[in-house]
Amino acid sequence: MRTHKCGELNKDNLGESIALCGWVHRRRDHGGVIFIDLRDRAGLVQVVFNPESTETFAIAESVRSEYVLRVEGVVRERLEGTVNANMATGEIEILVSHVEVLNESETPPFPIESDIEVNEEMRLRYRYIDLRKTSMLEKMKIRRDVTRNLRNFLDAQEFFEMETPILTKATPEGARDYIVPSRTHKHSFFALPQSPQLYKQLLMMAGMDRYYQVVRCFRDEDLRADRQPEFTQLDIETSFMNEDKIMAIMEDMMCNLFKDVLNVDLDKPFPRMTHAEAMSRFGSDKPDLRIPLELVDIADEMKDVEFKVFSGPANDPKGRVVALCIPDGAKLSRKDIDAYTKFVSIYGARGLAYIKVNDRNGGLEGLQSPIVKFAPAEVWEAVLEKTGAQTGDLIFFGADKTNIVNEAIGALRVKIGLDLGLLEGVWKPLWVVDFPMFEWDEKSQRWNAIHHPFTAPSCSEEELKADPGAALSRAYDLVLNGTEVGGGSIRINKTAMQSTVLDILGIGKKEANDKFGFLLEALKYGCPPHGGMAYGLDRLVMLMTGSSSIREVIAFPKTQSAACPLVDAPAVINEEQLKELHIRLHKPIVSEEA
Repeated sequence: MRTHKCGELNKDNLGESIALCGWVHRRRDHGGVIFIDLRDRAGLVQVVFNPESTETFAIAESVRSEYVLRVEGVVRERLEGTVNANMATGEIEILVSHVEVLNESETPPFPIESDIEVNEEMRLRYRYIDLRKTSMLEKMKIRRDVTRNLRNFLDAQEFFEMETPILTKATPEGARDYIVPSRTHKHSFFALPQSPQLYKQLLMMAGMDRYYQVVRCFRDEDLRADRQPEFTQLDIETSFMNEDKIMAIMEDMMCNLFKDVLNVDLDKPFPRMTHAEAMSRFGSDKPDLRIPLELVDIADEMKDVEFKVFSGPANDPKGRVVALCIPDGAKLSRKDIDAYTKFVSIYGARGLAYIKVNDRNGGLEGLQSPIVKFAPAEVWEAVLEKTGAQTGDLIFFGADKTNIVNEAIGALRVKIGLDLGLLEGVWKPLWVVDFPMFEWDEKSQRWNAIHHPFTAPSCSEEELKADPGAALSRAYDLVLNGTEVGGGSIRINKTAMQSTVLDILGIGKKEANDKFGFLLEALKYGCPPHGGMAYGLDRLVMLMTGSSSIREVIAFPKTQSAACPLVDAPAVINEEQLKELHIRLHKPIVSEEA
C-alpha cells in the first residue's frame, strides 16, 4: 500500500513517485490550495492538493482530522520561505496525484496535539487515540529501544532468555497476590507471580548459569505514581558470581544503555553507600545525590535543653533530632514555611521548627525563630557550626521517632531541592549496600525480611540466630536520581541457612514445607552460589523519558484504583462461569426499603 513512511522522506527523495499511508494530522486551506500534514509512526510530511486535480481536490476538501488516507504523488522541494525547520521533512512536500480515503473518523474526544490538559481517565478510556500523540509515540519508541538494548547486551554476555510460569503458587513476598481459581482442581487456586524469584533460583540449581527474562509481574497493592498492579521487570540471575562481579556487569549494562539510547555517558564505577550512611545523611535508602542538602544529627546538642520537643527525642534511643540547612533559604516566606509544614505532616511529623539566619555573627539577635528562646546561645552556636549555616540561610528541624524524622525530613530535603532548583548534575546513579536482614514489626511482634526471605546474610548461621537485628544482608539496590530502579542480592544456597531465616521470620516447619518445600528440597542437590537482580523496566523508562508517572510509558496502564477504563475491567462474570470454578458469591443484603 505504501512505498515509504511519512517521516522518512527528505531531499534525497526529490523527484521520486511515492505512496504514503497515514492519519490527517492537520488540514489547511490556503487560497484554493489544500495542505495536509500526514502522520504515521515515523513522523509528519506535508502533502499538497492543487485545484487543477479536480477529483483529488474534492476528496481533500471533505477530509477531516484523523481520517486515514493513502496518497500517491511526487516529492518536490518546498518554495523558498516555506521551509519548516521544526519538521524532519520540513524541506520537502508531496504534490498529490491520487488520494484514497481508507477510513473516516469521528471528531476525537480530545485534540491529538494540544496544550489543553485532558483528564487522565479520559486519556486511558481512549488510550488508542492518546497513543497517537507525538510525545506518547516517542516514549513508546524509547521503551522499545531500552528493551532491545538490554536484550542485546545480555545476549552478548551469554545469558539465556528463558520464560517462567505465570500461573504459579502464592508466596509471601511483601504484597498481596492476585489469585486465579482453578476449574480442574476444585477449591484450589493459582497465583499470578509477584516476581519469578524462586523459578530463577531453580534455574541456577539446574545449571543454566546465566538467565534473564523481560517478564510481567503482578502485585495487588495500593498504587502510587510509580506503581502498577501489573508491571514489567527485567529479571536476571547468575551462578558463581559474588556481588562485586554482578554489580560490575550491571554497571556496564546501564552505561551501555544510556549511551546507546540517550547518548549520555555515566561515570563508572558507580559510587557505593551503606544503608546506614544513606539513612543518616539523607533519611532515605534511595537518596537523590543531585540534591546537595544533608540531614545533620544534633541530638547531642539538644539533650539538656528545656525544650521537650527536642530534648525528648534526643534522649530516646528510638528518637532522632536533625537539622536541614537550606542555603539562601531565609528568603522563604511564612506562606512557604507553612506549606512545607503541611507537607511533612503527610509523613507523621507534628510540626516543622525553623530558624532564619539573618546575621551569622549576630548571636541570638541574628536569628529569627519562635524556638530561639528555648535554648541558650551556645546551643544554637553549636548547631550553626555543625550545619555550616551562613547569613541568609534557613534551618529546618525534625524531632520525633527515628522513622518519622527520616521519612518527613528526608522527603522535605527532596521537595526543597526540586522547588528551589538546587540540582547538581543530570544523572546520579548509586549502589546502596549492607541493608539490614530484618526489621522488627512492633504491631505483629515479629521480624520481617527487608528484601525477601531468600537473601543471604553476610554473617554465619550462628551469628544470625544470636542477634537477627544486627545481621546485614548481601543485598544491593541501584538508585538513580532518588528512585530505586533495581534491586538484587546473593541468595541463600544451603538448606540449613534457608530454614534458619524462615524460622526467624516466624514461618514454622509445616508452613515452610507447604509454601517452599520444593525450594528446600532443591537446595539439597548441589545448589551453586548464585545471585541476581531485578529492574523495574517501567520505572527506568519513566526516568529516561522524564515522565512523571509509569502510566506514561505503559501502553495500556491501569488507573490508581487498579481499573482499566478502556475495556472496563475488572468486570462481573456470570453464574455459569462461577459454577464451573466452584465459587459462590456472598452478595450484600439489601433491605426491602432500600
